[in-house]
Amino acid sequence: MKRKNRNISSFNLSFLDIMFCGFGAVVLLVLIINSHIVSDNKIKNEQLTSEVEQLKKETKSADINLSNMKKSLQNNRDKAKEIQNDLTIIKNSLQSIAEKKTRNTTKSYVLKKQINDLQSEIKSIDNSLTKKNGQQKKIASAQRQSADKVRQYEGEGHRQYLTGLKLGGNRVLILIDSSASMLDETIVNIIVKRNLSDTIKKSARKWQQAVESVKWMVANLPRSSQFLIVSFNIKTLSLAADQKYQWVKTSDYAQMNSMFKRLSQIVPEKGTNLIKAFASIKKLSQQPDNIILITDGLPTQGNKKSNKTKVSPSERIQLFAKAIRIIPTGIPVNSILLPMEGDPMAASLFWKLAIDTNGSFMTPSRDWP
Repeated sequence: MKRKNRNISSFNLSFLDIMFCGFGAVVLLVLIINSHIVSDNKIKNEQLTSEVEQLKKETKSADINLSNMKKSLQNNRDKAKEIQNDLTIIKNSLQSIAEKKTRNTTKSYVLKKQINDLQSEIKSIDNSLTKKNGQQKKIASAQRQSADKVRQYEGEGHRQYLTGLKLGGNRVLILIDSSASMLDETIVNIIVKRNLSDTIKKSARKWQQAVESVKWMVANLPRSSQFLIVSFNIKTLSLAADQKYQWVKTSDYAQMNSMFKRLSQIVPEKGTNLIKAFASIKKLSQQPDNIILITDGLPTQGNKKSNKTKVSPSERIQLFAKAIRIIPTGIPVNSILLPMEGDPMAASLFWKLAIDTNGSFMTPSRDWP
């Protein structure tokens, strides 16, 4: 069927134009609005991103600060612990100091009493020395006169017996201990006396007993004998003229008196080296056939230097064993052991030395000789 042609009216075209214009305006408006929205969203996104980055930085900084605060807190705890430990140590030290102060106060009282006793003893010694000085010549003369009257011991060396002590022989070596221990019988008194003057040290009762013992023994030697007095502490000292290690005749009263004078000038001090004492035998041109040893205990020093301030009993026994190995065979050793506290093995070891060398051993009373 053939389509009929319609007439195009101006109204229809205008309506379409209006519609398209309206639609275009709407599209344009949408595009404008959308561009503003996109721009705003971009700005907001940038702001949010910036804020997020800032928050991340602040979070990281906060984490670092938190870590530093934790470390600081731990350090403070460690320091607090150290301070607490230091306070504990200080508290203990104060308590120890208080205890030591109490003990020192007690010791000070005891030492004052001992010093007073020592001063009384020194006065007594001075008085007795004054009396003895006037009697020494008479006593020495009487002893020399009675020397030939001592009962003879017929044996090797033709030694003499008197109160159990073997005297005599052709050559008699007298070794006298001049260490600090010869000042007294107790350790406390030794410590006190070794800080006093040399005059008081030389007049100590124990040392004077040793000196008088030497004089007594020399006076009781046979007139045909020769002798030498050697003092020893950490080193040896010959009392012969010019400190020579040479024999002196008992009939030579001038040299005898000179040796006694040198002996009276010795000040007891330092430790005891028995190895050097017996080693002095090798310095003599002829060996002795009799040794008389005056001491108060086992040695405290050896040939090797040591930084130790104390010597144990076992170490002293070892030093004694080394010393007696130096003694040549066949020479009797007669030991006079003066009293000394804190050395229980000394008596038995010196007694064994006397038995092994065919000598003698004695511990004299305080008023001997």
